[in-house]
Amino acid sequence: MQIAADSPSRTDVRELLEEHLTDMFATSPPESVHALDHSALLAPSITFWTARDEAGALLGCVALSELSASHGEIKSMRTTAPARGRGVGTALVRHLVAEAGARGYARLSLETGTQDYFAPARRLYARHGFTECGPFAAYAPDPASTFITREL
Repeated sequence: MQIAADSPSRTDVRELLEEHLTDMFATSPPESVHALDHSALLAPSITFWTARDEAGALLGCVALSELSASHGEIKSMRTTAPARGRGVGTALVRHLVAEAGARGYARLSLETGTQDYFAPARRLYARHGFTECGPFAAYAPDPASTFITREL
């Protein structure tokens, strides 16, 4: 598996992000969906990566949004259905933690859902040292959102 900077505008990536947004709106109240579409992921404050297999097939994606010089936010973490359970999520989280550390961030945070659908994501982040925190950046308290962070 190779993780490299990529464009969220690539066709296969756009399709994965559209699937992600569809699932977010199917499992969360609309006002609690904070996932970004591919065009929002092109913002200058966001770096986007994909994980691909040796043949170039998309396995997953993730973005890192710079909230400040010391704080980053994980956005748009998604693994393709055929790649689930193969360590792609773990590889992407490790990549982001290393990248955030290299950038000198003191903290890496994210928002995810409270519904059962998001339990695997919450477990993944907990295995990598993330713990619950209060809302950060522009987020407000929301019963459908869990906020988690990791000090670096």
